[in-house]
Amino acid sequence: MKVIGAGLPRTATLSQHAAMEILGFKPVYHMATLFELNQGAEWRAALDGKRSAPGLLEGYEATVDWPGSYYVKDLVEAFPEAKVVLSERPPEAWASSMVKTIWSLFYADNLMRHLSDARGSIDPGWRAYIEMMKEMWHRAELFDDGPNTTPEYMAKAFVRRNDELKAALPAERLLIWSAQDGWEPLCEFLKVPVPDQPFPQINDSGHFTEWMIAPALQKILEYREAASRELEGAAARS
Repeated sequence: MKVIGAGLPRTATLSQHAAMEILGFKPVYHMATLFELNQGAEWRAALDGKRSAPGLLEGYEATVDWPGSYYVKDLVEAFPEAKVVLSERPPEAWASSMVKTIWSLFYADNLMRHLSDARGSIDPGWRAYIEMMKEMWHRAELFDDGPNTTPEYMAKAFVRRNDELKAALPAERLLIWSAQDGWEPLCEFLKVPVPDQPFPQINDSGHFTEWMIAPALQKILEYREAASRELEGAAARS
């Protein structure tokens, strides 16, 4: 591990993922990697203290977003040579993005949340993943009262959490960075050349809902098709 992304989700972590790959720090672990490798159960074990986050990230040169940034202090201790990049954004903007995306997936009265719940009723892996994510946000005290968590609370919790990390992490290993800073401070900190291309600007907020809805619909369709085949088989045998 060479680069530990300490920033929370919704702090340009997809842009960071792309940037790390461009800079040659790969493979990179991101929440999307958890989905691709179907590692929900492994990270549940880490949350329960039965596996180590550093062990799950062995072989990766960088990590950004959760689940990695949930375990920043563990990773900093396990990988003493790794640099730490704490990505930030204005707290109110972060809270607003959270309300539209992750909080909404868990608690809003909208299509995304209801389809997620429907998927959870037929997909134990998805149900366990959502339960784990809720638990992580509450353990980190970034949500305080589930559906009643306010944007004001989240903004203050964002600042508190980041301030605690700034105080706890070795200053010489830490870069406070935002996506607007671009390549220069990041490359200087990581001691790599500045790429001859624009810094990747990947804003996934507008796509988050679709990313949640499409797989849910696919799982529901597969469930219906399997149920239909079972009924047809039963009718043929009767």
